[in-house]
Amino acid sequence: MTEAYGAAFAVRWMETVAAAVDREAGRLTELDAAIGDADHGANLRRGFAAVADALAKEPPATPGGVLVAAGRQLLSTVGGASGPLYGTLLRRAGKALGDGEAVTRAELADALAAGVAAVGQLGGAVPGDKTMLDALVPAVAALPESFAAARAAAGEGALATVPLRARKGRASYLGERSVGHQDPGATSSALLFAALAEAAEEAAEGVAG
Repeated sequence: MTEAYGAAFAVRWMETVAAAVDREAGRLTELDAAIGDADHGANLRRGFAAVADALAKEPPATPGGVLVAAGRQLLSTVGGASGPLYGTLLRRAGKALGDGEAVTRAELADALAAGVAAVGQLGGAVPGDKTMLDALVPAVAALPESFAAARAAAGEGALATVPLRARKGRASYLGERSVGHQDPGATSSALLFAALAEAAEEAAEGVAG
């Protein structure tokens, strides 16, 4: 039987992201202090808290609707680069999912791939530039295999940014001094997929129970 995931699952994913970002905000800010503006953690904490609040008050009826609403909330709440980038990722993915009441993991992977492509176009970046794409691209590629594989690929992608020289964003201004630091955007992208896997595990336990 093919597993399908509805709006409640998508809401739970966003709630889990909000909790993870709140928990890791200090670390994200430390990473950003080394090669950026030192605001990544605070910005994402504010943004995903607003997402969770909005979804709790008025949850959309479809997974696509949840992601579109989350993306719009991030675009209107988060400053800096992370708001437009994460907002674009989720909104474009939600639009790609359409109006279906439930989606499969394969459909979610395809939708997130569309979102990641939009992020690449918006930021003008490619994998290897030491950006969030270094975690997002391998995660989306691994998602058809399993949620756990996507989580692992995102985490490995984030770690792999440490030796890279930044070629996009504020970190690129540092040149060689950006080498040796983990990219904060890739790190928060890994949190996004870790939360997705956690929500999927909770859903599976619920079915089993």
